[in-house]
Amino acid sequence: MRVVSLVPSLTEAVAVTLPGVLVGVTDWCTHPAGLDVTRVGGTKNPKTDPILALAPDLVIANEEENREPDLAVLREAGVEVLVTEVRDVPQAFRELARVLAACGAAVRPRWLDEAEEAWSALPPPERRTTAVVPVWRRPWMVLGRDTFAGDVLSRLGVDHLYATHAERYPRVPIEELRATAPDLVVLPDEPYRFTPGDGPEAFPGLPCALVSGRHLTWYGPSLAEAPRVLGEALRAARR
Repeated sequence: MRVVSLVPSLTEAVAVTLPGVLVGVTDWCTHPAGLDVTRVGGTKNPKTDPILALAPDLVIANEEENREPDLAVLREAGVEVLVTEVRDVPQAFRELARVLAACGAAVRPRWLDEAEEAWSALPPPERRTTAVVPVWRRPWMVLGRDTFAGDVLSRLGVDHLYATHAERYPRVPIEELRATAPDLVVLPDEPYRFTPGDGPEAFPGLPCALVSGRHLTWYGPSLAEAPRVLGEALRAARR
């Protein structure tokens, strides 16, 4: 089986479950470390000719991260393309199982069971917290409706204030974000790399939680430790 992954979290899931199956991944596929396969460009601008040159049996993609015109080129060339949709945690587990089976996994990996157990064993939050969750700046963009990261936070007791917005990732002026007066500002380190010196200064007087973007937005092996890692960062900011 020869597989090209255009989704970083799915790259990690396939690589740790089926070593040797991946022949191509994006430039943004950083896990597992040291993955030595052909790089085929970004998630939004994959290089279709190099992908076709790899003669993959399957290309795995995601409806949010990848563009349909690129996937159409691959399909027209006769390549099978599996497109996932992940909007919440339960759907992530279903889609991971589907992807791994399509890539040739004969049995369900232990890490997937551990991840489901970690999320099913979550205790009810002691209290709920309101938040804004920027994912980009210049311009400022935040989590909106119907996102995987929003569902992750909700299960950890964080209700982000743009969850009912008409857009999934709305652009919102910084003045408006401040005016919502959230209990907390959640700043992940991807897709925009917020850091202690780049992000919190825009929200004076508001507690900011700097969190791992991989644990907030990736659906793969990181899901097993995400409740603990994210929970610790959120609790530290709320003290």
